[in-house]
Amino acid sequence: MAESRSPQPAPVEAWITGIGLATSLGEGPEAHWQALQAGTINVDETTFKPYVVHPLAPVSFDAQIPKKGDQRQMEAWQRIGTYAAGLALASAGIKGNADILARTDMIVAAGGGERDLTVDSGILNTEMQGNAAPGFLNERLMSDLRPTLFLAQLSNLLAGNIAIVHGVTGSSRTFMGEEAAGFDAARVALARIASGQSDIALIGAAHNGERKDLLMLYEFGHFALKAPFRPVWARGADSNSGFALGSGGVFLVVESKEHAEARGAKPFARLSAVVADHARRKSGGEVTATLERLWNRLGAGKAAAIITGATGAEPATAEEKAFLAAHAGTPVRATATRFGHLVEAQFPLGLALAALSLSRGELFAPNDPTGVEVASLTAPSQIVVVGTGHWRGEGMALVEAVR
Repeated sequence: MAESRSPQPAPVEAWITGIGLATSLGEGPEAHWQALQAGTINVDETTFKPYVVHPLAPVSFDAQIPKKGDQRQMEAWQRIGTYAAGLALASAGIKGNADILARTDMIVAAGGGERDLTVDSGILNTEMQGNAAPGFLNERLMSDLRPTLFLAQLSNLLAGNIAIVHGVTGSSRTFMGEEAAGFDAARVALARIASGQSDIALIGAAHNGERKDLLMLYEFGHFALKAPFRPVWARGADSNSGFALGSGGVFLVVESKEHAEARGAKPFARLSAVVADHARRKSGGEVTATLERLWNRLGAGKAAAIITGATGAEPATAEEKAFLAAHAGTPVRATATRFGHLVEAQFPLGLALAALSLSRGELFAPNDPTGVEVASLTAPSQIVVVGTGHWRGEGMALVEAVR
């Protein structure tokens, strides 16, 4: 006699109920929507000349991080992230709710710690001048504040600071791996909620693009965009390709439909699927092929719109354009033109803007002189968020309207 099996329960529906944004365009969903519709782009071509950056708009960190001592022990990217996390919790209506926050899981995508340029410069100058005694480097490493020794520099301290400042004390995970870390933060959060392992999660990332050390590292790889600024689709594969780093924090509250309804929360949108891959990138066309496979896995069909974090770095962006050309009937919006490249936070940014667009029943205005982006008068019912890492990693998410 055949063994009977109980049917598998249907996946739990996941809603995006909170959006926290602090970027070069301002803070909060409303300010961002107005800036996007107005075509606002804030770039700085002089402070880090010849490199272009999108600096963080002025914010009062006291509003979300009231203790000055907490602010002082954080590096800039941690302050930005903790601030944006507070905005997301407030947007979802759970800020200060100790009962819910104690059950809220946290998944953060994070980069490495910021360098102490004064210490670095002192060590290098002494070494170059030949004045370094035996054991000099070890001595300085033991006595100065270094990223490997100073706790505020560790990647998982963003999650720690969010827990301390905002009381988010459920399980905590921190992913590293540049853009791919953002894919996985969303993918794991959705999988946990869909399987019933989690009811509510805070996910996101932060990035400080106003760093000389980071610009130097990306310039070594020929990734850093030099002035003059050009929209991402206008950069091409010439000598002025690459990305303009951006500063910003993006956090989302994602929770099960049942949990949201029980507390009377209204959704911005539904997070329906997240998929990721890792093309070998050994020969041309592999990124294009991988993105097409992800599209098919996502089950989007003919999506209403695409929001992409295309960086402007080559050859990845050219291959992503080839993928987009195969879906030429779908309106496209690139976040890098408006916000710069936020690396780990670029994919969460796309999710936030997709949810915001769906909640308002329209796609934000194009801002592109090349014709890749066109106006759309149709109210989107679903948006695909695309992420292509400047060096490695590809990801997609399907975000849908909740009617």
